[in-house]
Amino acid sequence: MLGVTDLPTYLVGLVLIILLPGPNSLYVLSVAARRGVRTGYKAAAGVFTGDAVLMALAATGAGALLQASPVLFGVVKLLGAGYLTWLAVGMLRGAWSLWRSRTGPQPEAAPAVEADAGEAERPYRRALLISLFNPKAILFLVSFFVQFVDPAYAYPALSFLLLGTLLQVGSFLYLTLLIFGGTRLSAAFRRRRRLSAGATSAAGVLFLGFAAKLATG
Repeated sequence: MLGVTDLPTYLVGLVLIILLPGPNSLYVLSVAARRGVRTGYKAAAGVFTGDAVLMALAATGAGALLQASPVLFGVVKLLGAGYLTWLAVGMLRGAWSLWRSRTGPQPEAAPAVEADAGEAERPYRRALLISLFNPKAILFLVSFFVQFVDPAYAYPALSFLLLGTLLQVGSFLYLTLLIFGGTRLSAAFRRRRRLSAGATSAAGVLFLGFAAKLATG
């Protein structure tokens, strides 16, 4: 179908790829838990846009360029690791602030404050940058997609489009589950600052781990 071979195997691999934890899905879950459904979908939209850009770059050969240029690949990896580290530091600082204020009264206007903070955070832009500063994703998409594209098919762009569309649909369904699961946590986070501080700290540590893996992998 449209030059795609062995579609069932691709779908199985797609599920495993989507379920594999990564900085994108973790950030969407974190935003949804802290800011709610609407802001969670803003972050998810950033992920969708970033993934679409990466898939387009993979289809046009950018992945092969990065693979052929170790210097360029190293620079992009360091930029991505630096951005993830910056996000992690921000999360840890936020967690420390929550921990210090854990015994204080909870302000009645907290939901409005949360909404304003969500706008200031610009979740769409952050999620987009997290996606784009991941050169390994480009290389992975190239190596994964090419296995299911018939080289004899006259319009390989259509093959990439079909494979990419299936990936985006699967990603949308998975992120939707994370967003609504995260909002269930948001009420508990607002009531219990220690829980919120602990969860934010854990997210920050995981982001530091992602940064270290990207920089050294």
